[in-house]
Amino acid sequence: MIEIRPVRATDLDALYHIALATGDGGADAAALYRDPKLLGHIYAAPYAALCPDTVFVAEDADGVGGYIVGAADTRTFEDRLEAAWWPELRTAYPAPRDVPRANWTRDQRMINLIHQPRRTPDEVAGAYPSHLHINLLSRLRGLGVGRALMDRWLRAVRASGSAGVHLAVGTASARPIRFYQSFGFRELTRPSYPVAGAMWMVRRNKVQG
Repeated sequence: MIEIRPVRATDLDALYHIALATGDGGADAAALYRDPKLLGHIYAAPYAALCPDTVFVAEDADGVGGYIVGAADTRTFEDRLEAAWWPELRTAYPAPRDVPRANWTRDQRMINLIHQPRRTPDEVAGAYPSHLHINLLSRLRGLGVGRALMDRWLRAVRASGSAGVHLAVGTASARPIRFYQSFGFRELTRPSYPVAGAMWMVRRNKVQG
């Protein structure tokens, strides 16, 4: 049996593990990063710490094997990262200033994001204030777990009053794109792409009365 439930403080190690195991476009990133926690520091753990009301996990007999993390209000979340999450990590991970950008390792590229985090464009965050990341270990894929996580998360952000949701996805990621389209997401072409090889997808919410 697979349970979809709110995140708990005891799930943090699992979030770090899943972020690493599914990083870099779905590949196991464990062999690509010297520091196994970098991806989790950026893409998973801060959500559990700063906005746990919009973090859900999928747990089976082997433990937590998937999550959906996100923030109902991206601008508020970005401000809280700057105040309460990035400062300690910036001390722990000095910026790679002495190395030419062209020679940065994967770890150094992630560390640079800690020191210079990307801000979501106003054209995206204004109309579609919520955002998410969803990741599953291979053992939970193809079982409807992703849909169950997405349904639970969308209900939570609608209840918060959010007008819409955005996310970034690789333009070559055909299966994830189809998955998001099945929930009503569409490509947003006006703002520049979030990074090379990626695009914004957005969805309007029907706010609960």
